[in-house]
Amino acid sequence: MPKTHGILESSLYVSDVPRSVRFYEETFGFRVIKEFGERGCAMHSAGHQVLLLFKKGASRAIQSPHDGDGELHVAFAIASAELANWESWLRSEREESKWKRSGIGNWVGGVSTFETRTDI
Repeated sequence: MPKTHGILESSLYVSDVPRSVRFYEETFGFRVIKEFGERGCAMHSAGHQVLLLFKKGASRAIQSPHDGDGELHVAFAIASAELANWESWLRSEREESKWKRSGIGNWVGGVSTFETRTDI
């Protein structure tokens, strides 16, 4: 079987693209690498990984239609040594009221801390 090198891109469907872009820039340091007009954009997250942000409903009438709705789950990879720093950052004065821990899980190769953003 041919091998993959992980997941290249993940898509999130949002109601306010500029607000979501600001969130991923300010919280994770991602940067926009391609604009899709009012439909959305692509953000570089790390290495060869891309986060696509699309306005809900804006990609239904294109050549390769897609859309999504409902609660979604995305996990960002961090070094184990950085976990405490991230937990501190998410609970800092600036971010404290926006995050709620909803669980923790142990997986092959890592630990997941489930944090729910309450304002996006």
